[in-house]
Amino acid sequence: MKPIKKVVVVGGGTAGWLAAASLARHLSPLKNQEYSVTLVESPDTPAIGVGEGTWPTIRNTLKNLSIDEFEFIRSCDASFKQGTQFVNWHTANVNGEDSSYYHSFELPRGMWPTPPGPYWHHLQYQLGLPYAEAISPQPAACQKHLAPKSLKTPQYEAILNYAYHLDAGKFATFLRNHACEKLGVTHLLAHVQSAQLSESGFIDSIITREGNSICGDLFIDCSGFTSLLLDQTYQIPFHGVSDTLLVNKAVAMQVPYADAEGPINSPTLSTAQSAGWIWDIGLQSRRGTGYVYSANHTTADEAENTLRNYARATFNQSQATPAQPDIVDQLEARHIDLRLGFREKVFHKNCVGMGLSAAFLEPLEASAIFLIEASCNMLTELFPQHLGQLSALEKKYNAVFNERWHRVVDFIKLHYYLSRRRDSDFWLDNTEVSSLPDTLKAQLAFWKHYPPSRFDMPSSLEPFVRESYEFILYGMEYHSDYQWNAGQLPHLEEARRNFQRIHQLSSEISDVLPTNRALLQRIQNYR
Repeated sequence: MKPIKKVVVVGGGTAGWLAAASLARHLSPLKNQEYSVTLVESPDTPAIGVGEGTWPTIRNTLKNLSIDEFEFIRSCDASFKQGTQFVNWHTANVNGEDSSYYHSFELPRGMWPTPPGPYWHHLQYQLGLPYAEAISPQPAACQKHLAPKSLKTPQYEAILNYAYHLDAGKFATFLRNHACEKLGVTHLLAHVQSAQLSESGFIDSIITREGNSICGDLFIDCSGFTSLLLDQTYQIPFHGVSDTLLVNKAVAMQVPYADAEGPINSPTLSTAQSAGWIWDIGLQSRRGTGYVYSANHTTADEAENTLRNYARATFNQSQATPAQPDIVDQLEARHIDLRLGFREKVFHKNCVGMGLSAAFLEPLEASAIFLIEASCNMLTELFPQHLGQLSALEKKYNAVFNERWHRVVDFIKLHYYLSRRRDSDFWLDNTEVSSLPDTLKAQLAFWKHYPPSRFDMPSSLEPFVRESYEFILYGMEYHSDYQWNAGQLPHLEEARRNFQRIHQLSSEISDVLPTNRALLQRIQNYR
């Protein structure tokens, strides 16, 4: 029945500082001095620092931490993200022409009284538009490099749903300053070497390289792939998913804008390659790019060359003058090992893993920061008052996140498996039925005849909602066997009018919204 009042977070970065800030916001150590939140961060462990995409949930997270949105945008080189554009995933570039589709953040439920999928499928040849562009003006806003709101829109509110692209290193620093200065988190620089356990297996303290002992009641493992507590202390098994998700390496590069006043992309650009895909994220001052690939299908040198060729082509397309020199060859490339999978347990005794120490499931849909947010939300909402509550909370927490890991794996695999690319062994291997999880295999068998519905996602804790599956399924044209009758389309005429309304909004969207660049510059100058 020992009370839980001292929380110790091991590791910094986005995971550590989000955890520390969220717990401090909940426990209020500045007001309730019997509680404390301490973050212990190694002074010589570099952060991976390439997780630059978020989900719309981040707006509520920042708002709940009492963070000023404009201050966050200014401090973190942040820009607005309105979804992902998948380029050449369905089919490869043919005769110099790319194919693409959108996974937008603006969900149909905001503009449609009834799910539009069946109506779009029934009318698609008359409409002549891809699914995402037919049901929402957001793809049009993305194509025109528009912001999702105006300067007059209240903070964290939206005209079109949005998240952020951000500089991960600057974000961690910003969270650290806010957590320490505004929320009462204690920050210690020390290299943690081991943990001291009680007779019952609970962590009593952590021991630093200097020989200091830091005591606590609840420990949060945010030590990244090293996983000092879950792995090195408790030896919790790691469940790899390399038989399903085939990528295992990345090479990342920061690319400057050729034109400092040029457009900033709203979607994350995800461009498929012969052995993986390239991300392209537009921040205010630069672009973050990287090639996520399979080392079983290409080499590190070939991957870096692929990324440089992509960066060179996109840089030259946007440069202000043809005479501007090519600087891409001088840019630093960082090579990163990706260990895809999750811990069989992320809550054990009085230790909770968050971030890379708990799981890493491919950056394709930028789920990493969302899963940290979800971890923080569950732990703060169900925060235990004493050690006697931990056993029950451990079972519930592990069950919830084990299901979430599997659902994220299914959703990411969906993108690869539905591809019609047959131009390399990587894509051939990804479309092997043997690489499908049984849960996804069953869903696809059902979706061949029926569209996604509320019966497919009964849990309120689904990491990806039904509409997200629709964007991928319809974008990848997985709907050939649907059959509709009049009874299943009772609002057909209303749907026709709504499609026309969306088309009109898309053509007028430039009159309503500023460009990304223009709004971000106004925010920089706003005081």
